[in-house]
Amino acid sequence: MHGKNSLTFYVNKGTMQIITTSDGSHTLYLPEINEQYHSINGAITESEYVYINMGFNYSPGKNPRVFEVGFGTGLNCLLTALQAEKSKRPTNYISIEKNPLEKKIIEKLNYGNLISLEAQSVFHKIHDCKWNEFVPVTEYFNLHKTEGDLIDIDLHPFENCDVIYFDAFAPDKQPELWTPDIFRKIYRIILPGGLLVTYSAKGEVRRQLATCGFEMERLPGPPGKNEMLRGIKK
Repeated sequence: MHGKNSLTFYVNKGTMQIITTSDGSHTLYLPEINEQYHSINGAITESEYVYINMGFNYSPGKNPRVFEVGFGTGLNCLLTALQAEKSKRPTNYISIEKNPLEKKIIEKLNYGNLISLEAQSVFHKIHDCKWNEFVPVTEYFNLHKTEGDLIDIDLHPFENCDVIYFDAFAPDKQPELWTPDIFRKIYRIILPGGLLVTYSAKGEVRRQLATCGFEMERLPGPPGKNEMLRGIKK
């Protein structure tokens, strides 16, 4: 899977490979921890389903405020920006990332090319935005990329969120982010009636989120996954 159709980059913490997934879109694979940024069963397909259809589109807010755990490739951000334009919903999008990708990797990702010329332009704007300040990307989309560690960053400036995209690496790969302390920290910045969506369907994750106060539901998952989770703040 990670041979002929992959492109390898050498980065600070080892190697990183660009892999073509089932729907033709790219994901990044980290051999050192055997983990990928997006599903090999379709990167765009998964993000569109989990975060746009089950998250952004499900949220009733007319002017949604989105908080993303794990900016990564910027794919969730791109798809949200395009959907905000399509639905004419003014959106403020906040995303936190501990290890921003190098430009040489970003430039090889094919998301914009696969979707549209507009998407390609928006994708470049997203990655060209300055960090740690709000920047207008399109008429309906403002972006605040935050470089930092969710464990110790102050989230008070990002309160009153309508939607949380919880897109950290898998619980067994990045366990420090899938803890009751982190979930409580996230819960506090969500408005009543706001929601959290994640690709993970692990029972322990569901139970911990429920303990924090979320009303949890299991939903059918994207291709390759039986289920995903969505939680509503009571």
